This record gives sequence, C-alpha cells and structure tokens, in this order.
Amino acid sequence: MKILMVYPSYPNTFWSFKYALKFVSKKASLPPLGLLTIATYLPKTWDVKLVDMNCEKLKDEDIKNADYVFISAMTVQRESSKEVIKKCNDFGIPVVAGGPLFTMEPDTFHDTVDYFVLGEGEDIMDDLIKDIENKKVKRYYVKTAFCDIAKTPVPKWDLLNLKWYASMSIQYSRGCPYNCEFCDIGALGGRVPRQKSAKQIIDEVQSLYDAGWRKSIFFVDDNFIGNKSKLKKDVLPALIEWQKSHRYPFTFYTEVSIDFADDDELMELMSQSGFDRVFVGIETPDPESLKEANKYQNIKHDLEKSINKIQSFGFEVQGGFIVGFDSDMPTIFKRQFDFIQNNGVVTAMVGLLNAPRGSQLYEKLRNENRLLGEMTGDNVDAMTNIIPKMDSKSLVSGYKSLVSLLYNPKNYYKRLKEFLSVYKVPNFPKSKISASEIGAFLKSIFLLGIFGKERKEYWKILTWSLFKKPKVFSKAVSFAIYGYHFRKVAEKLSKSERKRGLSET
Repeated sequence: MKILMVYPSYPNTFWSFKYALKFVSKKASLPPLGLLTIATYLPKTWDVKLVDMNCEKLKDEDIKNADYVFISAMTVQRESSKEVIKKCNDFGIPVVAGGPLFTMEPDTFHDTVDYFVLGEGEDIMDDLIKDIENKKVKRYYVKTAFCDIAKTPVPKWDLLNLKWYASMSIQYSRGCPYNCEFCDIGALGGRVPRQKSAKQIIDEVQSLYDAGWRKSIFFVDDNFIGNKSKLKKDVLPALIEWQKSHRYPFTFYTEVSIDFADDDELMELMSQSGFDRVFVGIETPDPESLKEANKYQNIKHDLEKSINKIQSFGFEVQGGFIVGFDSDMPTIFKRQFDFIQNNGVVTAMVGLLNAPRGSQLYEKLRNENRLLGEMTGDNVDAMTNIIPKMDSKSLVSGYKSLVSLLYNPKNYYKRLKEFLSVYKVPNFPKSKISASEIGAFLKSIFLLGIFGKERKEYWKILTWSLFKKPKVFSKAVSFAIYGYHFRKVAEKLSKSERKRGLSET
C-alpha cells in the first residue's frame, strides 16, 4: 500500500516567520506533527511518503503513484487544502482527510473528500487500516470521546528532512480548563487537560536528540500548565535531569495561561528545564471586553504585574491580543498600543475578533445573524467573520494603524530594549554557535544594518547589548530578525484590501 501524506501550505502569516526564515536558510518554522504522529500507526510494510508543501512542491507524480492521499490541515490552510484535494480528484486518487480543519468543517469538503477522520485520530487508525486492507473504507470515521494520549507513540521523525525546519514540535497535553468564548479548543481538545507521562516526553526528546536535532522545540499544547502539580512533580524534574545530562542541547517554548505568574516554583522549574518563551493569551487590557469573552482568569490578575513577573523569571512573554469585541470603544487601539509598549511585549500578535466553528461565540453570533461565513485562520489579514458593533471602517483602519505602530522600527526596538533590560539570562550551558546562526548574523548586517529601514535602531540595540549586557547579544540579533518579519507583515497588512467579509468601504 502506497500512502502519500500531504501537509498544505500556509499563507504568509504572523507566525509563519517566512521573512525571517531566509536569514537561517530554513523553509518552515515547524513540522506537521499530526501527520508524523498518525504515520506511526501505519503498517511498516506500507510505503509512506510525506510532502510538506511549506518546504517542497507537491508533484503530480507523487499523487498518481499513491493508493491514498492522507491530508491534515488547520483552518489557515483551507485554500491550499482545496487545491490539493482538487488535484487528487483530477487524478482519481482517494483522499482521507483529518485534523482540525476537516473535523470542524466536513461540510465544506463534502463533495471533494472521499473519507473523513473526524476527531482525534489515534483511536480510529486501527479500524481505518483494517478497512483499507480489506478495501471496505467507510465514508466517515468518527470518535466523539477524547483519546488517552498516554498511549500515543513517538512521532515518525524519519519522514522529515530536519534541516528544513527552524524548530521541532512535540505535545505534552491536550485540552484547556478555561472556557474563553472565542476559543474552539474545548471542542477540539476538551476542557479536562490530558497529559502524557514523563517517560513519554523524555522518549520524544531523546528521539529528536538521536535524530541529530539540537535547536529549539515547541511544546504545542494549548495550555502547557493545565495540570501544574504533575508538571512540578514528574515532568519538569525529568526534563531538567535529561537536559543536564546532555548539556542542554534544547531550548523549549510553549503556551500558558496568565496564572503561570502565580506559581514561582513552576516558573523556576520551567526555566531550569530550558524554557525561555511563553505565549500568553492576554487579549485586551479592557475588563469589560474580558468579561464579554469569558476570560475570567485574566480579570482576576493584574496583567501588567503578571507579565513583568514572568519576564523576571527569564521568559519572553509573547502576547496574543484582540480588538473588535462588542465592548470595545474607538479608544481601544491606543490602550492596546500603550499596554504592549509599556510592558515590553516584544512579540505581540494582534488580530480582529473572529468566531471559529466549535466556539461558543460562533453559536451565539449565528443565532444573532452576525456571522459572515467562516474565519480565514490568518490572525493578521484584517478579516473577520463577525459583523462588529463598532463601525466597520473605524475597526479596520484602527486595527491596521495599531499593527503598523507596533512594528514601526522605533517602537519595536524600544520594546525590545525594555525587555532585554529586565531579561534574566539562563545559567545553564550555552550551546555552540552554529554555522547557520553565524550566517544569519551576517545576513542581518547586510539586510537590516545596511539596507533596512530599521538600520539606525538595529545598530543602536546591538551596540547597547554588546557594551551594556553582552549576554543578551545573540537574543538582540534574533529579535532584530523577527522584527524584520513582523515589519514586513505589518506593511503587507497596511496595503491590503478586503476581498470578502468585513470591508472598510
């Protein structure tokens, strides 16, 4: 049996880092973890090939030579998925589709996808494989109950060319205990967090080490700290021991909720484990909008103090922010800018409020006849599938101005200096500087320091870090490169015109 696994391409988004990847000669930020995990269930006698379209072209011959094409995607990959499926249809190759996009939107692909895997795939694979072998594949494979991820195997890394990626990814848990109105995680992963064992995590980390990986690893959990006691008791001590015995070959980053700031022991253990970045859904400094979003965990915290405390433990706080809540007034754009700027949130992803399928917000707005189709999944395309309460033109123009201001070089580098001034440099062994890192620095001198719009700010931050805080020099270079990507995304956004959905006109 010949199986072609296809991961559709991403548009150039905030998190794609496409403008930054050229500095480190990489093709994609992260690998397709879902497909790599599902691949481990396929019989070893099957011929399995993976094509990540973010790294390589999908060839017609690859499709024609396959017995089945397995495709997995997220919402932001919808358009690329449609193109892949059409090609498969044209060549008469059956498509098996799974993952978040197809689980939430099977109706979108009803006429083009042959077989659907809806829900988490682990408990479905045995039946699917048996039916493929017996040539009795069913139209739908549905698993409404969440699987036991303590039984999920190590991903099949040998399907990848590791050199193409800037970071690897693994998963420790699924689900989130919170119930934010605009979030679909409850529908996809559940409200009761499920975790892998410490042994599983060490096995996965070791497998990447054995494969030759030596850079960063992203824990893709929607809320890594959903079960703090298990982390502190089992997982983090095991990670610390492993990192020490291998001289800290990896740095880790993940997503957490704001209550991370409440637990000094947890922050210290995560820092000792090698975590240096956390993404936090801050959303807005407006309490009324937080109440509207059912984001009560944020209302209970002083957001500024929480951010500053997390930063003081050696973490970069990457923030998610939203404008377009019903409670938002036209003053929200300045409030958001001031909050982000004053708290040194260097990487601030700001998007218009959208309602994904599976969220409470989607159902509420559908009942109010305020939905404009489906969301694109691109956080910074100035599009929303919601009819807002704020005047549409004011919302879109205010949003575009906010993103433009945030990634104006002067403002961006001011935030960067604010953060680096308080950043606590980890005391674990530093890995050797790689050839790609040296190359990235040299490219940054050429593209940013000589020809870039940010050249003045670029040299100021490098000079400051070199003489005032030399241990953060490499961080300063990395952030300068990220800043270039964010600036290009912001410039593209400012020039964009709405093709559908919310319009400025």
